[in-house]
Amino acid sequence: MPSTNKILFNNSYARLPERFYVKQAPLSVNDPSTIQLNRALANELGLDAEYLASPAGLAMLAGNDLPEGAEPLAMAYAGHQFGHFVPQLGDGRAILLGEVVSPAGERRDIQLKGSGRTSFSRGGDGRAWLGPVIREYIVSEAMHALKVPTTRALAAVRTGETVIREIPRPGAIVTRVASSHIRIGTFQYFAAREDADAIRLLTDHAIERHYPEAKQTSGHCRAFLKAVSRRKARLVAKWLQVGFIHGVMNTDNMAISGETIDYGPCAFMDEYNPQKTFSSIDRDGRYAYDQQASIAQWNLTRLAETLLPQLDPDQDTAVEIAKSILDDFTVVFQQEWQTAMRGKLGLLTREEADIDLIQGFLTLLQHRQADFTQSFRALCELAEDSMTSGGKLLDSLLGDDPAWQPWRQRWFERLDRQPESRADAAHMMKGYNPAIIPRNHHVERAIQEALNDEGTKYMDEMLEALSQPYDDQPVDSPWIVPPRPEEKILHTFCGT
Repeated sequence: MPSTNKILFNNSYARLPERFYVKQAPLSVNDPSTIQLNRALANELGLDAEYLASPAGLAMLAGNDLPEGAEPLAMAYAGHQFGHFVPQLGDGRAILLGEVVSPAGERRDIQLKGSGRTSFSRGGDGRAWLGPVIREYIVSEAMHALKVPTTRALAAVRTGETVIREIPRPGAIVTRVASSHIRIGTFQYFAAREDADAIRLLTDHAIERHYPEAKQTSGHCRAFLKAVSRRKARLVAKWLQVGFIHGVMNTDNMAISGETIDYGPCAFMDEYNPQKTFSSIDRDGRYAYDQQASIAQWNLTRLAETLLPQLDPDQDTAVEIAKSILDDFTVVFQQEWQTAMRGKLGLLTREEADIDLIQGFLTLLQHRQADFTQSFRALCELAEDSMTSGGKLLDSLLGDDPAWQPWRQRWFERLDRQPESRADAAHMMKGYNPAIIPRNHHVERAIQEALNDEGTKYMDEMLEALSQPYDDQPVDSPWIVPPRPEEKILHTFCGT
């Protein structure tokens, strides 16, 4: 029976034709219990946090009860997975409950992930186990605090059931909040079926939802593709800024909104290595740290292919339009990446040699296998005073490299050519260089404590620390220290 507690859903995707989705309710679970409830996000969405914390709210977050106004459905989409096209994927373990409009006027999807088998499950159980749910909750909330566009986690709950992966695991569900769950793969789904009418409907829906400014132009599809491309360029530049590796940039994991979505085998780098991967199945490095921009452009090319008939009736002209937009991606990404890296080095003005200075520091980090986050944060202190702990740390990390002292001197001279003081540069740098990231070994400890029924104290403390990642931290803070060799997590895994 529907709950008497109301969430003011304002659904739009459910108004699209039924070939866009399959209507389906989440499957009930045996004995749900709350792992985390994001009260701050609930308030932001205009939801009643006390209701969500109540037994009735828990029943909704576990999929056992549907609030009034929910129109649960599993979305259809296709996708290129590691370069190989699969014409039908879809939400195999997620149910979109509906959409809400926040007090600020922002439309958001509310989706249960891990809520049971759907028509798109392809033989899977449709469930999630505790580890990936905790990882997604922690990392997505950390990304939000790092100011990286992202889906967010409203809640994580245990189901009281067991799911089988390599071994039996406790089941869990994460309630994901997104600007939408429309993906590049959603467009590919209809292109594979030569359903031009559906692609036009989907384009109009995506424009209305995410890019209403595109409606003001005569070439609204061209404006849409360009806007998506630019958001993707900015997003990937932000990933690189904070050392994030998505891990599985398949086209079905690329949201049209420009948000980071699908936190499967993702991780943040410790020591800097541009070829770094974490996904246990990415054996060829397709989704390595330094490949993410080129893969994003490759994915956008797949989107452009689905839109060619809308770009221009003439095929050759449409291809040229698409090429120009995809070339623009490279320009925007380079601009955004250079802006971010200048910020990380405290360069408030622009000089032609800045790129060499940036690459010089990255090369030092790579040669010395120095920690990416810790090294850049130490530069903030070094900018003000070479005798600080940050300066001493960098000397200890990089001092054996003969390129370190010359690079440091060049950087000091570059800072001193700016009209702003070194203190001004250091202040700006702290807004680009986080002190805290969700390091893999901390995430793993939070997962293990939950698996061992030791509560969520460590997860709570971690989330609190991650909520202010750019703030200065005590020198003895455990959250800023890289892992010891025995603590390093070398591989991460998808939850399916």
